[in-house]
Amino acid sequence: MNDSVESSNVIKIPIDKLALGMFVSAIDHQYRKVAISNPGQIKHRDAILKLKKNSIAFVWVDIERSSDTCGLKKSNRSSSAIRPLMRKATATRDGQQAQAKKLLAEAKGLIKKVMSETFGGKAIEVGEFEAVADKMIESVMGDADAFKCISALRTKDAYLFEHSINVAFLLVTFGKHLNLDRELLKQMAVGGILHDIGKIKVDNEILHKPGKLTPEEFEHIKLHQFYAIEIMNETKGLSQVSKDVCLMHHEKLDGRGYPNGLKDEQLPQHGRMSCIVDIFDALTATRCYKEAMSPAAAFKIMISLTPFHLDQKLVYEFIRCVGIYPVGSLVQLSDHRIGIVWDSKGRDALHPIVKCFYSIKYKRYTDVTMVDLFKSELHIERGVSPSMLDVDPSPFY
Repeated sequence: MNDSVESSNVIKIPIDKLALGMFVSAIDHQYRKVAISNPGQIKHRDAILKLKKNSIAFVWVDIERSSDTCGLKKSNRSSSAIRPLMRKATATRDGQQAQAKKLLAEAKGLIKKVMSETFGGKAIEVGEFEAVADKMIESVMGDADAFKCISALRTKDAYLFEHSINVAFLLVTFGKHLNLDRELLKQMAVGGILHDIGKIKVDNEILHKPGKLTPEEFEHIKLHQFYAIEIMNETKGLSQVSKDVCLMHHEKLDGRGYPNGLKDEQLPQHGRMSCIVDIFDALTATRCYKEAMSPAAAFKIMISLTPFHLDQKLVYEFIRCVGIYPVGSLVQLSDHRIGIVWDSKGRDALHPIVKCFYSIKYKRYTDVTMVDLFKSELHIERGVSPSMLDVDPSPFY
């Protein structure tokens, strides 16, 4: 067996995680390392396909001899530290993505059930929402990036459910950024999940109308907040914070919002926060009547709504919290490749790790590559909305 197989920087990875630029030094055969005659970096996708066809499930990759853009971070630490940390990083992110998917499905299922029951006249049981809120807080406290990527996979048909979950998630993320205590975060999350509950009593044809609403139709849509007041008043055990988040997300600082025309100091911080996150998520979502905006474009509109509609200081704090290029958003790099912002922990807003998968210049998919903008001469040209692409980015999340 050659020396590269015995190197302290060699890790065992599943074939599905093998990427271009990784240096394969051995294969795993019948639960043992087997040296290969031509070790080296994976240059073409065909090499990975050939390994799969030969029923190779795992390979051994030399970190130090792999390309710096393949997604494996090089390290000068001792051999005893490198291998377990690399394995843990991969396993942790994959596990968190799976947990985020499970939580998202659970929350959507709960909202569907409760909306159906509420429409039938049954009172809301707050405990179910508090349990989901607790799990959401755990996800944010652990690593919010996994949930951000999963929540970026949106569908027009499920907007009402996904929007409610995203508003709750953004409130928790924003609240954590502002150092709010956990109990307050939970109450805000419950309010976020329930914030559009009044729409169950709105005419479905108007709610999902693909064109511009008439003034009369818009007035009908606004009734969802008055319906929400009735539902909130009948809900036992719901905190005032949760009610505020639900009932204040269409209020404006100048008093021209609804349902109560509150203004200035009548709107507490959590109420102002609900206005901000509701608008941001609505702008960055695809709807039956509009395409999604990039986060950067949404921020411009939100800034234009200060200080008369939105709290200016909180809007800028929200932008700092989310980042100009949030994890899960799409960006175009200076070489015309499109990628997903994959990791931004410990980095400034302009130098995340980007998972590239498509070239606008050549109008084709590229080999999936992790580009670390700290180490690359490339830079982000602009944020991109999914509607600007000719392809579906969802398989790459």
